[in-house]
Amino acid sequence: MEGAATPAIAVVRGIEAGQLSAPTPCSEYDVHKLLNHVLFWGPSLESAARKEVFPPPADSDRDVDLVDAGWADTYERQSRRIAASWSQPEAWEGLTQLGSPMDLPASMIGGMVMGEFVVHGWDLARASGQQVMWDDDVLAFVYQEVEKTAEQGREMGVYAERVPVPADAPVLDQILGLTGRDPTWAPT
Repeated sequence: MEGAATPAIAVVRGIEAGQLSAPTPCSEYDVHKLLNHVLFWGPSLESAARKEVFPPPADSDRDVDLVDAGWADTYERQSRRIAASWSQPEAWEGLTQLGSPMDLPASMIGGMVMGEFVVHGWDLARASGQQVMWDDDVLAFVYQEVEKTAEQGREMGVYAERVPVPADAPVLDQILGLTGRDPTWAPT
């Protein structure tokens, strides 16, 4: 989990305040709104590792703005706590909840958490003109997890339609395609 979080933290630390209004590959969010989204869900992702329910602070990340002057520090502290919580073997066992009373397999939520670091880390890197890389083992794991849930994610409106990428494309590009992102996306 730390291997997924650390590159994303570096990306967030590299975002300048003037880039908060920049578009991201996640078309419904600009940089500010995407940072708000990850800050909004962070406590719930952390609590899910401990099998605790942490209801989000509002009905939607659109109802609250958590991006303030210290957003990069807040993101780093939150991401480190999430990574530490999910680094415990028991976090991946049994069932857990994610902001609702519905039980879900903890291993599925853990895979989703790693995917969030990678996919949204890439979104923010692209939007802010940064390069980001993850270790091959992190990307291989995230690919397997995203592949298991991609269709369900589309049905829930979490992912856009799959973007075709060549079979021999890098694993990160394959992950992005599964989540409905174009690996060649660049800000206009």
